[in-house]
Amino acid sequence: MQGDTKPHHQRRTTAAPDPSETAISTTRKTLAVAAAVLAGAVACGTADNLTAAQKLDAAVDKLGQQRSLSLELGLDTDAATLKALDSDTAPGEEMPDQVAELLAGARVAVSVQSKKPLQESSEADITGMAVKVSGPDGDLLEYRQVGDWAYLRAGVKSLEKVSGSQFPAAEDLPPNASDLKQVLGGGWVKMPADSLSKDLSAKETSPSADPGARARQKKVVKGLQQLVSREVQLKDTGTRDGADHITATAPFRTLITGLVDELRPLAANLPPGAELPTSKDLKGAPNKKITADFAIKNGALDEVSVDLAPLAETRGDKFSLVLRIGKGGQAAAPDQATQIDPDALAQQLFGDSGIPGQKAPAL
Repeated sequence: MQGDTKPHHQRRTTAAPDPSETAISTTRKTLAVAAAVLAGAVACGTADNLTAAQKLDAAVDKLGQQRSLSLELGLDTDAATLKALDSDTAPGEEMPDQVAELLAGARVAVSVQSKKPLQESSEADITGMAVKVSGPDGDLLEYRQVGDWAYLRAGVKSLEKVSGSQFPAAEDLPPNASDLKQVLGGGWVKMPADSLSKDLSAKETSPSADPGARARQKKVVKGLQQLVSREVQLKDTGTRDGADHITATAPFRTLITGLVDELRPLAANLPPGAELPTSKDLKGAPNKKITADFAIKNGALDEVSVDLAPLAETRGDKFSLVLRIGKGGQAAAPDQATQIDPDALAQQLFGDSGIPGQKAPAL
């Protein structure tokens, strides 16, 4: 930052957002928006859509009434199918085998537990949460929050294989990089949960710095409701494998362009470096119809599978984005974990730590 005259070692590094705050906020807001959009689709929908939309609306609402939830996101495909997407790219620009294998085998799992129903919960209501990112060769990163402590573990060997490079050995790091040594050792480390970021609930209960934010959010939800009602065809396809199934079909480019256009009023709230695609970016997207299959068990949404094969023009190959939903077990603290200082770790990673090749970022 310009004008900061404090010596570099005295500056407090701004910590990354707490995954627990991000997870509960995202879960709650996603459920609220989904319910609002589906409710709008029910209100505005055609006779064919009405019963299916009501069923789906109730299934999403039941998730919000739960006090725990687990989500797992991943692709149901293989590396060869992903490589086929690049069949018409210029020589030398094809998807590397390593990337295709990672994407095909990657899974992101999140579980959250709260004292209150999730749709009513704030960060202060969380009793436990866990996030795990895994690849075809094992876990890449795992985070848990239990009570007042946050726990982190890096799958160093898996990360090295994915990145194609080797991390520094502990003995090669300087003495002042003790926190980084613990992380690269591959064991669990812990830190006070409140040291990771400011309290999200304070932000939510305090008056917004932008008085027009709520109005913009309402406008976005209304626009999404109209888009879903106009472009998405819902159909109740009956019961299979103990679950009720509802499909939602829409032309891909029309739908994604409409979604992005409706979300543009919120673009200012995106994190630095994250930008919505432009209309020009989306112009070349295929406009073939894609179908999402919603599986409902015991009245609650259980799985969402989006069939992406039409976009890839694959012949008989599976190519789906799958979200699996469950109750979510209680996160448990690891048996052993070494306490570290997250600010010191950030300094050792990005500051003047003496680690070869590491420089402080421009502020």
